[in-house]
Amino acid sequence: MRNTVLMCLFALFSAVLALGQNRSVADSAIAKITKEITLPKIPEISVELQQFGALPNDAKDDRKAIIKALNYLKKRNGGKLIIGKGIYEINGPIHLPSHVNLHLQEGAVLRFAPKPELYLPMVFTSWEGTFLYNYSPLIYAKNETNIAITGAGVIDGEGSKVWSTFKAEEQADKLLSRKMNHEEQPIANRQFGKDSKLRPHLLQFIDCKNILIEGVHFEDSPFWTTHFLRSNEITIRGISFNAHNKNNDGIDLEYVNNVLIENVDFNNSDDNIAIKAGRDTEGRANSETPSQNIVIRNNRFKGLHALVIGSEMSAGVKNVFVVDNMASGYLKRGVYFKTNSDRGGYIKSIYIDQLELQKTEDCIYMTANYHGEGSGAHASQLNDIFISNVTCEVATETAIVIEGYPTKKAHHIYLSDIHVKQATNGLTLTNTKNVHLNEVIIGKRAGTPTAVK
Repeated sequence: MRNTVLMCLFALFSAVLALGQNRSVADSAIAKITKEITLPKIPEISVELQQFGALPNDAKDDRKAIIKALNYLKKRNGGKLIIGKGIYEINGPIHLPSHVNLHLQEGAVLRFAPKPELYLPMVFTSWEGTFLYNYSPLIYAKNETNIAITGAGVIDGEGSKVWSTFKAEEQADKLLSRKMNHEEQPIANRQFGKDSKLRPHLLQFIDCKNILIEGVHFEDSPFWTTHFLRSNEITIRGISFNAHNKNNDGIDLEYVNNVLIENVDFNNSDDNIAIKAGRDTEGRANSETPSQNIVIRNNRFKGLHALVIGSEMSAGVKNVFVVDNMASGYLKRGVYFKTNSDRGGYIKSIYIDQLELQKTEDCIYMTANYHGEGSGAHASQLNDIFISNVTCEVATETAIVIEGYPTKKAHHIYLSDIHVKQATNGLTLTNTKNVHLNEVIIGKRAGTPTAVK
């Protein structure tokens, strides 16, 4: 019922654009989504990590103390684990149970050892849109409810030391995982882990509900920094990133429902926010669980790309609201929707309003021909996309690119009040229909035509 209401609200956008009322329609939809998101309920009990034998700054492994503390809370149906000021060495993954808040006080640092063998045995996970078994993410939860990570401390993945060397050697494992996906091999047979070069996520929650990530700082991730997969009712707010290894996305959402991301400071050398929904054959088989009902507001972007949808989006992405965001530094692309004709699925019912960008390569880029890949058998659909009130100081390449696919044209794209002050190239529309432009200015605003002398 809720999704039907949201789709009706999107249908209203095209009718009210000329009246300048589309933001009020969006605000109504945003309120409906955020009302559905419940924060985790954590019992009042709290314990301090040092009660369980951890000593900060002693260069010894504190993971055993964390596991002991988490088990203590689990037996009491949850609570808050307080980690005080200091550096804690963590030799292996932390698996969070339900009803627990991992609270890092200011000055607390969890520093994960960069030793791949410590992140075995393998766990059920996902790698670039394909389910498989691999190294455990550094912080991991599966099938848990009411989980939180809060505070003002630092979570350091130490990814730049050993894990970063895996990038140059990952190709064979990456291609094998995709082959297994396309051939629909049983997930139980997709065994990577020891001797493989598929890096783990810094944080990954799978099949979880009622999640809060608030206040903490993430840095130096081995792979994607935070990944929320097949999870619902997620609140991410007030966190920050400093992650500059290869594939150091900030927040990756995949097969999710009801998400709020707000007041986040990004500094990532890859996608700041990437919304995904599975890759190719496997993603299309999960079309009943698209990524949907997502609110992104009041964030500060910096790094590679600000807002990305794709490229793994085969189950579909819809009902996304992105409002009142800005760049705090350079971005390669501000808005970037990417898919190809292997993916299938759709990107639709997307609303973006009030986005301030500084220097970019491309301001807005939507393509159904990502990397020029694809057999053509599974073209994706891009439609019902509303972007308004965007300013961009410089686009060193192109201000706006919209590329559909010959057999599935991008359609019903609405661009309003867009001002790119300087661009090498202006506007490129390929395989599109029903693209509506209003108050779109690239370069200087044209004035009164000069008279013939």
